[in-house]
Amino acid sequence: MSGRRALVGIKRVVDYLTKVRVKPDGSGVELKNVKMSINPFCEIALEEAIRMKEARLVDEVVVASVGPKDVDTALRSALALGADRALHVKLAPDAPATEPLAVAKILRAMVLKESPKVVLLGKQAIDDDANQTAQMLAGLLGWPQVSLQPGCNTTAQIGQTRVDEDCIVMTLSITTVN
Repeated sequence: MSGRRALVGIKRVVDYLTKVRVKPDGSGVELKNVKMSINPFCEIALEEAIRMKEARLVDEVVVASVGPKDVDTALRSALALGADRALHVKLAPDAPATEPLAVAKILRAMVLKESPKVVLLGKQAIDDDANQTAQMLAGLLGWPQVSLQPGCNTTAQIGQTRVDEDCIVMTLSITTVN
């Protein structure tokens, strides 16, 4: 397939409708027997990539995730929603939580290998609210980045997006990566 692809980062998190419990020792959230799903903001990014494919702006939607074997369920869900391929960097089940910079470095390697036209990430994860991976990835790649966009109107080469931040609304025109 051609290089007209969208790469979408997917994070597996505790389902947003699940009531979380703190571990008895207070060291974190209890994850045993808890429903996990795609981070809702990552799902929004995936939906936008699928819209781009339907508009024939990209030919392929590739989802990528970093985590233990259980992340496969989130990737399968993304494939069911319309992604064409899934990439999984598997971590050991007992590996510590992956920090945003480590994920950004892994995603950078995927971007260099896959050569996507556009990379879409959710604005933040609902588990840690870090909101850092996208900015770090853009910095590592030396690419410009648009964040906190509620919607996107994309044409063949130019995207127009509305950014809402602290009561300031801007409409930006952006050029996609060739």
